[in-house]
Formats: sequence, C-alpha cells, structure tokens
Amino acid sequence: MTRWLHRLPALVGILLALPAPAQDAAAGAALYSRFCATCHGVEGRGDGPTAAVISVPPVDLGGLAAANGGVFPVARVLRRIDGRDEVLAHGSPMPIYGAFFEAGRKVPVPTDEGEMFVTLPVLAIVRYLETLQR
Repeated sequence: MTRWLHRLPALVGILLALPAPAQDAAAGAALYSRFCATCHGVEGRGDGPTAAVISVPPVDLGGLAAANGGVFPVARVLRRIDGRDEVLAHGSPMPIYGAFFEAGRKVPVPTDEGEMFVTLPVLAIVRYLETLQR
C-alpha cells in the first residue's frame, strides 16, 4: 500500500488540472457501471444483462443527442435520473437508488432549459452519458 503513496501528490495534481467536466465524466463512469449498466449495458445501448427481463426495454442512452436533433438534452436527462420525471420502466422514479443520488449538496448546472440544481452523483452520470453519444 505504501508503494503508491509517494505518487499521491502527483495524482492529485493531475486530477486538479483536469477540467471539471472530465472529472465529472470519470466519476460518472464508475457510478454508471455500478448503478446503470445492468439495464442499459456497458456502452449504454439498452442491452444490459437484465434488459430482457424488464417489462419496458431500457433506452439506448448513446442515441439521446441524435434523437434530440443532435443536441444532448441535459435538463431532460437530469430530471430523469434525479426522479423529477418518472420512468415507467422502473415502476418508480429513477433511479431506484434514490437515497444515494439525493444525498448531499446540490450544485447549479446550466442546461438547455435554464439553470437546475442537482447533486454531484447525478451530474457525474449525466457528464458521462454525454461522452457516450454517437
């Protein structure tokens, strides 16, 4: 364990030098893998291992911008993830891990529909989903 501790200051420096959206996307990738990939699949195509057993097929998350005239719908995606918009496939507001995503302070995020306040985990997942657009 102590073998990597001497590298910690350099790693922190690298992370601080990255733009915030890149940090958000990296954190979002880990959260997505843990909470979303089971249904939406590793690449967000809606083909996760549990997709076949749920009543409403998961959305292809990599095609959100294409389905919205080439613009990633930040506000709509934020509302879906944080539960402001109900998602029928889940039978409840998404995510079903609500307490985890609702905890913590909320930060302002400029969106296509004006400023919204969201928690950091939700923002991180949205930043990651932006990187999946094809």
